[in-house]
Amino acid sequence: MTVEVTRLASGLSVVTDRMPHLESATLGVWIGSGSRDEKPDEHGISHMLEHMAFKGTKRRSARQIAEEIEAVGGDLNAATSVESTAYYARVLKADVPLALDVLSDILSEPTFDPEELRREQNVIVQEIGATEDAPDDLVFDRLQETAFPKQPVGRSILGTPETVRSFNPASIRGYLDRNYRGPDMLIAAAGAIEHKAIVEAAEKKFASFVGPAGPKPEQAHFGGGTRVETRDLEQVHIALALKGLPVVDPQLYSLQVFTSVLGGGMSSRLFQEVREKRGLCYSIHAFHMPYSDIGMFGLYAGTDEADAPELMRVMIDQIANATETLSEAEINKAKAQMKAGLLMALESSEARLGQMARQMLAFGRPVPLAEIVAKVEAVTVDSARAAGRALINGSRPAIAALGPGNGLESTAAIAESLIRRAA
Repeated sequence: MTVEVTRLASGLSVVTDRMPHLESATLGVWIGSGSRDEKPDEHGISHMLEHMAFKGTKRRSARQIAEEIEAVGGDLNAATSVESTAYYARVLKADVPLALDVLSDILSEPTFDPEELRREQNVIVQEIGATEDAPDDLVFDRLQETAFPKQPVGRSILGTPETVRSFNPASIRGYLDRNYRGPDMLIAAAGAIEHKAIVEAAEKKFASFVGPAGPKPEQAHFGGGTRVETRDLEQVHIALALKGLPVVDPQLYSLQVFTSVLGGGMSSRLFQEVREKRGLCYSIHAFHMPYSDIGMFGLYAGTDEADAPELMRVMIDQIANATETLSEAEINKAKAQMKAGLLMALESSEARLGQMARQMLAFGRPVPLAEIVAKVEAVTVDSARAAGRALINGSRPAIAALGPGNGLESTAAIAESLIRRAA
């Protein structure tokens, strides 16, 4: 890998990873703000801005933006998360200048045409409706709200139909001006690129993004509690969360290994015990989402209404048991899976790009692979068990459940009582 970083006078950073064996490149603009940077009356505006950036500029119509990239065989996309927003393109190496020009154009000179805005508001309201019809997605929104009640980090990224329809060109422009500033922005490129050329283009095309860094979001606090919604569904969808670790915490890799052993794949404890041995569900997994100042560890499963109480008991028992009985063999397998994932990502320019961008936003620097591997290797049985114990001792659980029947409250109560007992 040939990773280079340049910080421009505006505070904007340029990070590149040259992959000379490729004939293509992936380029992106990352902004260190997302849904948790929104004010109460801006709920969903980060995602709305991401959509509206593609709906026309002073130089290009919405159709021209799409056609210019697709005419050279490339693709253009974007994504909004809790703490960042990304706009990226993948093109052949000869078309890197075009991709940079389009990316800079949609962010520096969007028109936010009122008619386009009305259409896109309707599109996003339809997207919100689609999520409401997908319980295995919706349950995670409900879990986030329960884990972080009355906080920006706990709100859905999409917003609500009411807030989405309340936005106007001025409010979107105000959010962009407040948060899209050089010190909070990053240009990243991986593949068939030259660092110097990317830097020179960034200096010219992103010169308008000046000013001090935007305001910091409020500190997140894990709340916990239960949210149950009775719905006419075939299955009960259950998600449980506990307070996790922020991305900069030294114990993060120990917790990631614990999470992998518990519910990271087909050989994990939860999959083997809950699905293979007991047949209580089709889908079950564990996850950990680290943010800048906090994290959220969680479990998800979908099951029959009658099996929900037993499923919950088994899940909690597996967490508690793992904190005392994780073995050397399980730890080594999880570490091997993590290292393999890191190495496999090196084969993709898009994966390298995302990895570099996340590292720059979290640590202010790209983290060498050897450093990451060393941290994974440093995880021990004791440190992984300790990370698991810290979970069940750290907070009241957050529980979200969607599905049929009147027994969901009792199922959630089982989880709370078992976690208190385990702690």
